[in-house]
This record gives sequence, C-alpha cells and structure tokens, in this order.
Amino acid sequence: MHDQPTTESDYEWPACTACTRPLRQDELGRTSCRLCQDRADDALRQLPGPDGLYAQLATRLVPGRGGDSIVVTASRTAPLPLRLEPLNLMARGGVVTILQTWQTDWHEQLGWRHPRWAGGLQQQCDEAVKALRNNLEWAASRHPAFGDFTQEITSLVRQCERQITGERKERPIAVACPCGAVLRITVSTPGKRCGGCNTQYDRTEVLDLPLANRTAGPARMAA
Repeated sequence: MHDQPTTESDYEWPACTACTRPLRQDELGRTSCRLCQDRADDALRQLPGPDGLYAQLATRLVPGRGGDSIVVTASRTAPLPLRLEPLNLMARGGVVTILQTWQTDWHEQLGWRHPRWAGGLQQQCDEAVKALRNNLEWAASRHPAFGDFTQEITSLVRQCERQITGERKERPIAVACPCGAVLRITVSTPGKRCGGCNTQYDRTEVLDLPLANRTAGPARMAA
C-alpha cells in the first residue's frame, strides 16, 4: 500500500513561538517573528544603566504617603520598613538572576563557556542585558524557547514599571472558549492556549472571546 501524497491542506504554516502569528515569507525558518524580536529588544533596553528600570527600583524601597514612594539616594541606607516587591526584584533571584539564567542557557545552546560576571548587581545587570541583546538575532531565529524568553522579559519589565510608577497589577479577566473552558487573561496577554480543547489563540483572538458568564454554574477552568 502506497502512502498518500502530502497535499497543501496537510501543511501547517509555521507560526511564531512568541505571539503564535504565522511567520511571513521572509521569516520562514526562524523560531520567532521579527516583531517579537523587536519587542524583546525594547524590553531589554529599558532595564540597564543609571536611568534604567533596575536602577530606579532603588528609589522605591520606602513606603510613601498617598500612594507615592519616598525617593532614596543610593548613597545612604534606606530606613525600615522596606517595600518587599521592589526589593525582591533588586535582590538575587530577581531581575539580575533571571537575565543571567537566560544568558547561561544561551551559552549552553551555542556551546560556549559558562558566562562570568563581575562587579555589583547593577553592573551584572548591564553586562547580562548587553550579552542578550548581542545574541538576540540568533535567539529569535534558532532558540526553541524564545517565546518563553520574550514573555518572561516583558513580564519582568512590567513588574518593574508597576513598582516605579505605582500602577496596580493588571486585573485578570475570565473569557469563555467555545469548548466551554474558561481562560483567565489580562489585557496584555500575548496569546493563550485553551487547556480544554488545545486551541491556540493569538492576542487579538483571545481578547475577542466573550466574557465568561458569572451567573452560570461552575465551568471548566483552563490554565
């Protein structure tokens, strides 16, 4: 018995791993589209330097009155109590650790030596961002987890911005998939896969889904 020839309808057009939109003709063979590469680059550029988001976190360590935070200069120790959210982003395990974890992963993918960092956390942040941006074209073209990288870095930038501006965390929205599952998203969600029927929605499609009916009985929840 001979195998049936592959038809055009059997071919699934490659999609960007970050935003799930179909790749353009000149992007075929890449992991992610150039728009998502630019989005990741824009997020990275906001973090380093004396005026970057990471440095600005130090000015938001002390709770202020009326919702504002007291600015603390880097030359003196901030009095207690400190705000834990910006402190956690500044400390080990926060911004710098996330950047360095991705830099290490990329070095391993490329077969390079484990990266080494010098200086304080600000300097290490700047070095990691520079290295990631230098290799961003390769990552967007070849790294299988570039979508995860883009999502994590843009989320990290939003967390820093919220701490600096005092903006509240985005409120989750419950929307209903036609299969009956409920998806929880925010207005910034780049895309979502339904855990009920495995349908992948891009940003526009998931925001177009109807709101879940709160008055109805218990619905199936999708991650």
